[in-house]
Amino acid sequence: MELTNEFRVGLPVDKAWVVLTDLERIAPCMPGAELQEVEGDEYRGVVKVKVGPITAQYKGKANWVERDAAAHRAVARAEGRETRGQGNASATITATLTPDGDGTRVDVVTDLTITGRVASFGRGVLADVSAKLLQQFVDSLEADLSREGNDDPDVRLPPAAGAEAAGAASDAAPAVRRIESRPAQPVDLTEAAGPAVAKRVAPFVAGLFLLYWLVRRRRRRRG
Repeated sequence: MELTNEFRVGLPVDKAWVVLTDLERIAPCMPGAELQEVEGDEYRGVVKVKVGPITAQYKGKANWVERDAAAHRAVARAEGRETRGQGNASATITATLTPDGDGTRVDVVTDLTITGRVASFGRGVLADVSAKLLQQFVDSLEADLSREGNDDPDVRLPPAAGAEAAGAASDAAPAVRRIESRPAQPVDLTEAAGPAVAKRVAPFVAGLFLLYWLVRRRRRRRG
């Protein structure tokens, strides 16, 4: 399914580009996400979501497919697998940045494929939820930037293409770098969906709760 969103950040487009293409920097602002390690151009971590009484954790990886600094267009690929279930998720995210007054507008197109419990929400609900989670990300990012000072944020310029090529040649097997970060709190999808949307998924959540209760009861009897 394809999801389309847009948001605005209070930075000039060149500075916004540097910040938003720094996955290590923006990962703590993503609801439910926890970056754990980096190896070369591959970023690994977990995303936690909650549906009623059930918490699911997706362990996966992400990497840049394309970063065109001149056009301010970036494409990332992410994929993950549910650690205690059969669910899988993969996404190709395309972000295009354009100047918007004294800030930057970011248009995001996500080509999402998802299976398992979360997929039962359907496209309409997932679109509503993704918009709200994206706004939470933007609010968190803006708060982070304001703490540093919006006039001169600590942006780290990415290495030049030649430097990347030289690094790749000299380091045939890049070392895994562990990331120290706070454990992510699960994103409550029913709460993010809001009251109106929650009514549409209430039967699904009730079914999950019943299944959860039956499994626990069966385990107690065995014990």
